[in-house]
Amino acid sequence: MSAPTELPVPDTVDVHSGPEVSDQLLAVLPLLGEWHGEGILSGAAAGSDKDLRFGQWVRFSHDGRGFLAYESRTWRLTDDGQIVGPDLRETGFWRPRGNGDDVELLVAGADGVLEIYVGAARTMTSWELATDVVARTPDAPEVTRAVRLYGIVEGALMYAVDRAVGDGPLRPTMSARLERIR
Repeated sequence: MSAPTELPVPDTVDVHSGPEVSDQLLAVLPLLGEWHGEGILSGAAAGSDKDLRFGQWVRFSHDGRGFLAYESRTWRLTDDGQIVGPDLRETGFWRPRGNGDDVELLVAGADGVLEIYVGAARTMTSWELATDVVARTPDAPEVTRAVRLYGIVEGALMYAVDRAVGDGPLRPTMSARLERIR
């Protein structure tokens, strides 16, 4: 087995190692790190009458520039917590804008949904974003708009995603509680 690839300009998940943190990141800096935990996928969003459990790992890193790289992997869990297999996967960028608390979030999902969110920090540890653009491949879920709410509560990263299909209302899709692991 080969050693991991060493990149000449590494990312880091903390403020104590790697490149200096850009001042532009102050609005999203509390997200920096790796997080792990569990969440719930709404049964209706999964085409079921039952909510489904999932495990999740999320990484927010930086390379010294004014954005956070975002990576998320989930896996399906049984009701008793046994791992069933891989599930949703996303990658993207959190981009603070201007001198205030405005934030953009670009997300590409392996399910074929591309979302561009705009929003702002509500407090120093919470963010609310709504889609400005949603694009999808022909076989992707029929998402037309979405809202994401993130917050750090008692040290845990908690979030909720609501999505709409067609002209329908926003409905709860998924939520999770993640603990910082790094």
